[in-house]
Amino acid sequence: MIIRSKAPLRLGLAGGGTDVSPYSDLYGGAILNATINLFAYTTIEPRDDGKIIFESPDRNLREEYNSSEILPTDGDFILHKGVYNRIVKDYTHKALSFKLTTYVDAPPGSGLGTSSTLMVSILGAFTEWCMLPLGEYEIANLAYTIERLDLKMAGGKQDQYAATFGGFNYMEFYKDDKVIVNPLRIKQQIQDELSHNLLLYYTQTNRKSANIIEQQTKNVVQNKQSSIEAMHKLKEQSIMMKESLLIGDIDKMGDILDFGWKYKKLMTKGITNTLLNEIYTCAINSGATGGKVSGAGGGGFMTFYCPNNTKYAVKKALEKFGGCSQTYGFTNSGLTTWKI
Repeated sequence: MIIRSKAPLRLGLAGGGTDVSPYSDLYGGAILNATINLFAYTTIEPRDDGKIIFESPDRNLREEYNSSEILPTDGDFILHKGVYNRIVKDYTHKALSFKLTTYVDAPPGSGLGTSSTLMVSILGAFTEWCMLPLGEYEIANLAYTIERLDLKMAGGKQDQYAATFGGFNYMEFYKDDKVIVNPLRIKQQIQDELSHNLLLYYTQTNRKSANIIEQQTKNVVQNKQSSIEAMHKLKEQSIMMKESLLIGDIDKMGDILDFGWKYKKLMTKGITNTLLNEIYTCAINSGATGGKVSGAGGGGFMTFYCPNNTKYAVKKALEKFGGCSQTYGFTNSGLTTWKI
């Protein structure tokens, strides 16, 4: 028997950062995101030799352990071991033996929610293997708990829910980890036009989102009003983006993205830099009407809204920065698991 799973990466379209505590606990956060057909894959192959093997072909990494109820959460497979430890602790109550292989269609630190999506994919595979009674909200919340509490990794809540539910979602975040996922019914022709007009550009740079998020959290704790007001504006942006999508006025998205870009940079230092600013200015001068940096910022992917056929001129203009555009499409499916 082989167990497989896949979970989609996401594009954050509006409200980024308002899903991070303590802002979401104090003021309530709101995010609009959509999943794309780039995935995090997991395969579990049960063994009977008392070994646990982790492999990551995309990163050319491998670790092997003797089967144990608790694995050390260090090294190159922290997420994998974090999920395993929680599964044993809460569900199986005994050590397991298996080979776990993972692969992600985008590099770590690229801003598409790769770490949290991988977490959901791994957790989904264990849920399928062990036949755990977990629904979508429970899987997303458990993925968040393992990543943020068990492993002490800084970050927000949107990625786990996007990867689990899939599709276009308007998400609300409140205190006590309460999350409400509101699926948006976006016509296929609108999705197709949106993927045609939204250029996904990889800057060929990565960043550690935890550093940016930790500073953002510090600003809220210290009641830094400029940062908090910027987050308020980004929450407004998510409502603007939801209305634009639902009524099909997608050309307005460029202005909404540009609105968010101006306030995102005010949240904390490190969200942008000289290179990202130059890329953004070049895209706007070449025909884009707005854009954003994916995830916490600092590097990785950037998204630009290019009306009509301006994306071709924008792609050409951005070549001088050494990055590349990423082909993608939207997907309405979230976490998927199966056995063979």
